[in-house]
Amino acid sequence: MTDELGADPARSGELEPIVPGVTAQTSASLARILDAASFGLEVVAPDGSIVYANPASASGQRGTAGPGAEQTVRSRRLQANVAGETYELSLSFDEAEQIGRERDLIQRAYFDELTELPNRSLFQQSVNALAADGSTEFAVAFIDLDGFKHVNDYYGHAVGDGLLNAFARRLSATMRPSDLLARLAGDEFAMLVSPAGDADALARDLDWMAERIREPFVVDGHEIFISASIGVSVFPRDGDSCERLLSNADRAMYWGKGSTKGFVRFCDASIEHAASQRSRLEQRLRLAIRDKRVCCAFQPKVDLRTSRVAGLEVLMRWIDEDGIIQPPGDFLALAVELGLMDDLTHFILNETIASIDRINEAFGRDCSISVNIAARQAGNAEFMRSIVDALAATGFANRFMLELTEEAFLSKSEFQSRILPMVREVGARISIDDFGVGYSSLAALADITADEVKIDRSFVTDVHRRPRSQSVLKAIEALGHSLGMSIVVEGVETFEELAFLQAATRIHYGQGFYFSKPVLLEELTSVVLAQANARTPAAGRETAATRGAQLRPRAS
Repeated sequence: MTDELGADPARSGELEPIVPGVTAQTSASLARILDAASFGLEVVAPDGSIVYANPASASGQRGTAGPGAEQTVRSRRLQANVAGETYELSLSFDEAEQIGRERDLIQRAYFDELTELPNRSLFQQSVNALAADGSTEFAVAFIDLDGFKHVNDYYGHAVGDGLLNAFARRLSATMRPSDLLARLAGDEFAMLVSPAGDADALARDLDWMAERIREPFVVDGHEIFISASIGVSVFPRDGDSCERLLSNADRAMYWGKGSTKGFVRFCDASIEHAASQRSRLEQRLRLAIRDKRVCCAFQPKVDLRTSRVAGLEVLMRWIDEDGIIQPPGDFLALAVELGLMDDLTHFILNETIASIDRINEAFGRDCSISVNIAARQAGNAEFMRSIVDALAATGFANRFMLELTEEAFLSKSEFQSRILPMVREVGARISIDDFGVGYSSLAALADITADEVKIDRSFVTDVHRRPRSQSVLKAIEALGHSLGMSIVVEGVETFEELAFLQAATRIHYGQGFYFSKPVLLEELTSVVLAQANARTPAAGRETAATRGAQLRPRAS
């Protein structure tokens, strides 16, 4: 016989008299909750009868276990005094299930879900325990995969996750049982090397690991080459806690990565000095932006055969605390890293637009204006919309050339499908900057929609003496022209380089110190106008200036 809730009255209907004042509805609801509980609950009255037993209790499971079934149930008995009578309560739970839950909690708390390596928390506890013991000299290696973002962008995040797993397995296979590898976050890993051994042996072991990492990975049918930059700190010389050791190893990795990727760098005093210098540079950068101590320099793009200035590239310069104009150097890279480049780019663009009358006067209204856009900015639709709107508002957006590195085109971002049409809509043009280094290949040109290719200066330097560079240069030239792209060579510095380009190629335009270094607009226009006036009769000077001046090459 069952009640209206479908429960056995011997189990649930008898709860009401146990707790005076509890209504039948409340009693039934409580019984339903307890029936669904994963733990067992059995209530026995003073006379030995079972007042309540939920399905997970021993009584509720009676007869369900087969012969020979392993019993993993753990029980605990309690007494409760109700209305002067003592009731026996028996609580039980499946020990195997409890152990499984505990293991799951430990796994979630101390291990990385993707690679199943120890996480930052377990790594910190392990390092701090060794440091507290103090009897063993050990090392902490901070490991960062070089260019991992480009793997995610190009192949997709599923392949990126597969690469992280493959990396973790390969590195784990190179370790001793006493070492510990952990994934800290993203593509950042840390290794506890204990004991560290002598410095030379440690350096050899880590260099060997770095070499193993450079061997190709095969993930989902893709052969992927990648390297890792490794920074190393040693206990107790470089720190007495995990936080301090990781921080110093991270700094060593960062400064090693800045010079050469894929190598091992140990922490030393010079890194502390470099970190201090970087912190000072960051403060100078923020103050320069706040105080608007930034200005534009212009470098002409010159017709190689007529010396006519066909365009200007706008470059950023900053004015230091002593009022001296400085090239950006590390200043610019740090601005990109700190997310300050958007404000700087808008500032440079606004200053250029404000100078358009002087540009027209010196170089004519057909002189193009090139503005550099960082790859990270090019993939940001919101930022690019603000740039496009600013260009459209000028009324002469067709004068502007946005210079982007190949990274912006080759990553699987929205640039080609969403952002490039915005640029085209207002009439602005696109240039591939520094082509020939980094991620480029000749085949990649076929997939890039651009108006101009700027060949990196590494192919132009001493080109008259380097047959292999000549061949690459001509191949880029031929493919670029066949795809309807204008070709510009960067870094022309000598007469011999210019002479080769004029005689052996059909490339029209060049930039470089041979013509002019980047200078302030006032300096550039005064030189150009003086040269134009020197060659032009008095009656025709105004016309010559407005048609576009010629730039006389500097003496070599």
